[in-house]
Amino acid sequence: MLDALISTVLDWAITDSPEAAARLAQLPRASQVERRVLLRALLNLREPGPIPAAIQADLDQLLAAELAERGVVAGDQLPATAADPRLVLWRGDITRLQVDAIVNAANSALLGCFVPLHRCIDNAIGSAAGPGLRNECAAIMAQRGRPEPTGTATLTGGYCLPAAHVIHTVGPIVRGELTDNHEAQLVSCYRSCLQAMDDAGLRSIALCCISTGEFGYPKAPAARTAVATVRDYLAGETGIERVIFNVFTDEDLATYRQLLGPDA
Repeated sequence: MLDALISTVLDWAITDSPEAAARLAQLPRASQVERRVLLRALLNLREPGPIPAAIQADLDQLLAAELAERGVVAGDQLPATAADPRLVLWRGDITRLQVDAIVNAANSALLGCFVPLHRCIDNAIGSAAGPGLRNECAAIMAQRGRPEPTGTATLTGGYCLPAAHVIHTVGPIVRGELTDNHEAQLVSCYRSCLQAMDDAGLRSIALCCISTGEFGYPKAPAARTAVATVRDYLAGETGIERVIFNVFTDEDLATYRQLLGPDA
């Protein structure tokens, strides 16, 4: 079934974006895995725009089948920390988490990553959610008519993700010495994401390590800021019941564990 879905959507994507297909002509396409990689790369390059209903249905079915293979992780079933039952530390693929919202470390265009097969979280989330996410972001940005400012947050749907929503935030870019302004901007990112949750009446959120990848923010200071900001926000009036600190590397796991303490 997967091979037929991949082939159908891939044939459409090649016809839909001949320039992108020519750019990716060097990618192999003999096996099912290779064709799926090519399809992801083509969708990474595709500009926002409508998709035929039949193709969209096939793509949704494909993404749902792939999610089932990866396995959905129920955020409310993860063990909480002993110090605060609202805080959770989890290492894994954020696109598997079933929560009210996951956070995407976005760029100021807010249209997702256009670099084919890039390893950033923006690419991972956009690829797993499907093109509907990029289309919604494009509509929002066209209405605003300006880039997304650093430190703010924008709520969208989750589309083919198990998370109901995605909260997009643009973190500070650090090139050289870390400054007080960088820290203030990162604090604003986390507070804006949490405020967006409260504004929408949402209860559970998974936070990525904002700005610590391509944007160059040092990991340990970023983790300290993230945990301190979340604790400070939760000390006030809020309806948020669960905050998952989602990490991907051994280094991040060890850093956050030291900050959050053991699980209950």
